[in-house]
Amino acid sequence: MKQLIFSLNRKDPVLQELVETTDKRNLAIWALACAKRVLPYYEVEFPQDPRPRQALITLQDWIDTGEFSMKTIRGAALASHAAAREVGEDNPARSAARAAGQAVSTAHVKEHALAAANYALQAIFKANIASNPEDAIKTERQWQTQRLLEIQQEKSLDIHQD
Repeated sequence: MKQLIFSLNRKDPVLQELVETTDKRNLAIWALACAKRVLPYYEVEFPQDPRPRQALITLQDWIDTGEFSMKTIRGAALASHAAAREVGEDNPARSAARAAGQAVSTAHVKEHALAAANYALQAIFKANIASNPEDAIKTERQWQTQRLLEIQQEKSLDIHQD
């Protein structure tokens, strides 16, 4: 039986274009949503470890206030990635912790949002490896794309209402 492999470097031209034309705050909102969807993979395995969730809380704080502390953002990202390394084996929990670490990094560099989405896809892939991972990630990528479009639309409505 051929072993299925997931590549974090999968290219989705439609999503790539959306990411390039979306501002950092909206990408942070999107990255947060993507990472939250897979966070349970980590928290079920490691319920006593708050680092990935704390990374997402840190990102939400930045989204809400706009106040940026590189020390805080970097610390939250590094802590979430440390949690991922401590998982050891390559599994959905590790990918979920990586998604959280990338998501919070979006506050610093907007391109981290796409990495968060890709790690979320990787978590979905690994969680569904025994069944149909390709369909699962296709469904998730469709959700991700639709959610980013909705966030852009919401922002557009906010601008027109001001």
